Amino acid sequence: MGGPEHIATHGVPIKAWIRGVPADPQALQQLRNVAELPIVHGHVAAMPDVHFGIGATVGSVIPTLGAIIPAAVGVDIGCGMMAVRTTLTAAHLPDDLEGLRATIERAVPHGRTNQGGRGDRGAWSDLPARAEDAWKKLRAGYQRILAGHPRLDRGSTAEHLGTLGGGNHFIELCLDEQQGVWVMLHSGSRGVGNRIGTHFIDLAKKDMQRHAQHLPDRDLAYFTEGAEHFDDYVFAVDWAQRFARVNRELMMAAILEALARSDELPKFASGEIAVNCHHNYVQRERHFGAEVFVTRKGAVRASVGDLGIIPGSMGARSFIVRGKGNPDSFHSCSHGAGRVMSRGEAKRRFTLADHVAATADVACRKDAGVLDETPGAYKDIDAVMAAQADLVEIVHTLKQVVCIKG
Repeated sequence: MGGPEHIATHGVPIKAWIRGVPADPQALQQLRNVAELPIVHGHVAAMPDVHFGIGATVGSVIPTLGAIIPAAVGVDIGCGMMAVRTTLTAAHLPDDLEGLRATIERAVPHGRTNQGGRGDRGAWSDLPARAEDAWKKLRAGYQRILAGHPRLDRGSTAEHLGTLGGGNHFIELCLDEQQGVWVMLHSGSRGVGNRIGTHFIDLAKKDMQRHAQHLPDRDLAYFTEGAEHFDDYVFAVDWAQRFARVNRELMMAAILEALARSDELPKFASGEIAVNCHHNYVQRERHFGAEVFVTRKGAVRASVGDLGIIPGSMGARSFIVRGKGNPDSFHSCSHGAGRVMSRGEAKRRFTLADHVAATADVACRKDAGVLDETPGAYKDIDAVMAAQADLVEIVHTLKQVVCIKG
């Protein structure tokens, strides 16, 4: 098993690693729309977790010549994963894991209240020293963005450094195949990334209208090099990606410190293996003889030797992987299991009892508010991994025992 299927299009080819996993017709049509754009270089690659997304297909890799599609990058700019292996083992964990879950929840603001306004539980009310120091390094770049786009100066920014957010963002304690304990988390650039993404998506749509460009989908509006907002977007998206990476680093430091203070655990060390990778981002790379912008929307860079993280759902296994550098995937792999149904459909289809049964061996939320994230809403992670055997090799297999959702 493994290797791409070839999907017929009216544009460049689509190579899709979807053997043995479902791919919904809407997602395939989104991919065909992208393939029709004149800026795409060579072909479009689709990962096995591919599914319909807002703006562009989640699980797609899009190489473009002299242009970037802001909606393909999306609004969760720099969203990604971080994982750290500790010297703890399963034998060191208490029988009841709810205490450790509460310890982590106290250490990292998560979720969202008050519509993100004053008193939001998902933001800092008093910025910790570590977050304040990080913001000092990021502030000049933010001011440069605001100089050209002052309307972005609203909502929480520094207050979101070191915070989780909601939706599919999570923090987990996991056990590997040798019963070693890992800390793993998933988050991105939070509110400021959303504002930057939304703002430039709107600008791209307006620019394309002005130039009367024909698009198969207006969400695929793009900036070309030399265009009015191109350089501003490249700078802003790079800054948001740095914000996202730092955000994950701050959360990981806070979690490890909180666990180290816990009287439920012995002394431990960490950092023998640490992986921090984006899966919603754009960067310059060279592929098939050309310098291109590679947009990975729900995909992880998997060049030869690259370590990446591919999480399953709340009740499934996750994987630390090493890239094989497959040129046809533009050195990429999936970013997770991928949704098999919408959030609304998951809430309609699954009961709370279904969710409790599916997460029986995980200390996590068991309420109706997370039904859209229940394991049955996602593809079979083992099938996803089998479909991309030529993209990555598995280094570690993880199973979560604690899961914190916003």
